[in-house]
Amino acid sequence: MTDIRIAHLDDAVGIQVLLLQLGYKLSEDGVRGNLALLSERTSDPVLVAVAGERPLGLIALHWTPMLHLAAPVARITALIVRDDARGTGVGRQLVHAGAALARNAGCDQVELTTVLHRTDAQAFYRSMGFTESSVRLVRPLPMARTQSAPAVTTAATNTEQEA
Repeated sequence: MTDIRIAHLDDAVGIQVLLLQLGYKLSEDGVRGNLALLSERTSDPVLVAVAGERPLGLIALHWTPMLHLAAPVARITALIVRDDARGTGVGRQLVHAGAALARNAGCDQVELTTVLHRTDAQAFYRSMGFTESSVRLVRPLPMARTQSAPAVTTAATNTEQEA
């Protein structure tokens, strides 16, 4: 039997193994630190699917209000199922559990991104009702500032300066 529950710090090793399956090489301490940070936020749940104590998969979500939408949007930031547990319904259970949390948080849609070469994952997402709706572009930020950033002020800051 598969149980879906909130991830705990004790799940760090199992989560590290799952992340490695997709090529993410994060140390156990790195996973533990990220789990601790995410668990402090109500908008960033991480769920694990377990059989006994064996992790079978995980889903991590983030939701946030959007300036242009009436309701917050949920994003699946990670969905991983162990290679030997794929096709058993674990991924579907995780998506349904994550969607339920998002609905309870007031979200009316859930989105995700996936790399282009994971065609099996894309087929799974489509089977779950996801459709292509946008193009995602990424721009790395340099570690050192090479250009000066424009100054940003707020009305409160301007008011305080004028007083």
